[in-house]
Amino acid sequence: MSFVDGEVRVRVPATSANLGPGFDALGLALTLFDEVTASVIDSGIEIVVEGEGADTVPTGEDHLVYQAMVSAFDLLGETPPGVRLECKNRIPHGRGLGSSSAAIAAGIIAARALVVGGEERLDAGSVYQLATDLEGHPDNVAPALHGGFTIAWISGAAAEVERLEISHDVTVFVPPSEVSTKTARGLLPEVVPFGDAAANVGRAALMVAALVQSPERLIFATEDRLHQSYRSTAMPDSYKLMQQMRVEGIPAVISGAGPTVLAFGHGLTAWVPEGWAAHELSIESRGARVF
Repeated sequence: MSFVDGEVRVRVPATSANLGPGFDALGLALTLFDEVTASVIDSGIEIVVEGEGADTVPTGEDHLVYQAMVSAFDLLGETPPGVRLECKNRIPHGRGLGSSSAAIAAGIIAARALVVGGEERLDAGSVYQLATDLEGHPDNVAPALHGGFTIAWISGAAAEVERLEISHDVTVFVPPSEVSTKTARGLLPEVVPFGDAAANVGRAALMVAALVQSPERLIFATEDRLHQSYRSTAMPDSYKLMQQMRVEGIPAVISGAGPTVLAFGHGLTAWVPEGWAAHELSIESRGARVF
């Protein structure tokens, strides 16, 4: 038999990409988790969703966790007769906290765990490459799979990653409304001023140093001139909150494509706008895993 008996459980962290200047490159894994329980059944697709997206996400072949599982099964050369999924979602959808990357990572890890000898047949590099191919960019799937602080890039067609172990407290401010990644990316210009590009290169380099050894530099390291201001029209309240916090010396950025605001530090809940949610988190050292 090609599949293990019983069910497997996978936990995957939320992620925050860009971190200000590190557009499509830098990412953090955060201590907020989705959990997926998967098993092979005799036939069909059974998907149960609790928590975030329970009333809106599809529960058939269009479900993103299931689609990622199918892609992983294909690479493994296996076709299960049926699949059952139970998804406990805590990562907000459409808020710039990596919910789609979490779903993709969870699906691939779950499929691999359900196949006898799956880890030997689909190694970590292949998992990361598949997740990047499915997501379209590596900045969120890198921390979702590897944990910690990641620097991700594409070399030719190959997804690459460098992972660093860091320890920081963060607070995420989650607004009630979504902004799709497609909408946010659509606001970005095709060409940016050379000076802005040069400034971001320097700040992205400084960001690595600030996170690893010089946290007092974070207010400077989180400066961005490439994407946040262009996206402000889609998330004016988020952009305003970020700017207000920065004026007070708090290193704050738009998380991923937004509209969540991520600030470094705890004890910031007085900044939560009415109707928003705040989560005090830290950096999660482990990526998606069977538990």
